[in-house]
Amino acid sequence: MTQRKIIHIDMDCFFAAIEARENPALAGRPIAVGGNPAGRGVVATCSYEARRFGIHSAMPMATALRKCPELVVVPVNMALYKSVSARIQAIFREYTPLVEPLSLDEAFLDVSDSPHCNGSATLIAAEIRRRIREQERLTASAGIAPNKFLAKVASDWNKPDGQKVVRPEEVDAFVSALPVERIFGVGKVTARKLHEMGIATCADLQQWPIEELEVRFGRFGRRLHELSRGIDDRPVKPVRRRKSLSVEDTFARDLPGVTACDAELVMLHAELLRRLERVSGEQDSRIALLFLKLRFDDFTTTTAQMPGFEPELTHYRELLRKAWSRGRRPVRLIGVGVRFGSGASSRQLSLDFLWK
Repeated sequence: MTQRKIIHIDMDCFFAAIEARENPALAGRPIAVGGNPAGRGVVATCSYEARRFGIHSAMPMATALRKCPELVVVPVNMALYKSVSARIQAIFREYTPLVEPLSLDEAFLDVSDSPHCNGSATLIAAEIRRRIREQERLTASAGIAPNKFLAKVASDWNKPDGQKVVRPEEVDAFVSALPVERIFGVGKVTARKLHEMGIATCADLQQWPIEELEVRFGRFGRRLHELSRGIDDRPVKPVRRRKSLSVEDTFARDLPGVTACDAELVMLHAELLRRLERVSGEQDSRIALLFLKLRFDDFTTTTAQMPGFEPELTHYRELLRKAWSRGRRPVRLIGVGVRFGSGASSRQLSLDFLWK
């Protein structure tokens, strides 16, 4: 099989950078794009100056202001961000038809067969970044590698306004040194379990046989085995049809009842809103259904759902109580999500809800 050349482009603090471009007085100041701190507003994204205070996306805006009283809060202008994103993605498609947008501010490009820049993925990435800087007065970072996993990791290597190349002959050394937290799908619970096994890096993970990983992690064990070796055969898919979006967590200790579940639900809900914001530019982001999943300590699982609502925390609390009443046992896993659809029963994802 021909060696792929994959580029991952990630805009630097996209929303905040656009706001600073539109208002030069904001340059160099801590900026948070989001909603009213007096209401339910959360941070959609923030500048690097704000991140130094520990501010991050999905954080309540009121909390962000406590961390940084000088924070400049700017309301979301999604129409502007989408128009800028469309122009940037048009640049991508001048180099290859194989463009897979992940959100408004990042995308994978497969340039394996691109004739531009003498076929050099490194030069293509540099040229794309230069054009974005010149045409949009914004900066982007890029990762160049033989597959999507490595390209995405590499794009974060020299942020902001930089790029990192992982050549085929460098894959083994590069991936071996990566912390296991950099592997797709490894969250806090899985990372804790890996650390308890004495596994901190991909090199450590490579020492475990695939059979043992599958015993401990199920089907994800095979994925851990592959990614720890830099193996990722997923193609770049220009058309992405998303049917649902969810976030879940398995707890190190079972939650005894609804009150304990409710405390975890708040954090899961904030993460769900963050992920919904990431896909807000997709054509199929019409919410048809809200759902909540519980797995009890006896491994029985139940799901509660409701149609046609915005993803408000109060709705998920209602679903939580409905689901818990079916088992009334300690809970080991909570998942929350939405299903997308079309038609009169569904609504376009309300960005005003996310940041009002």
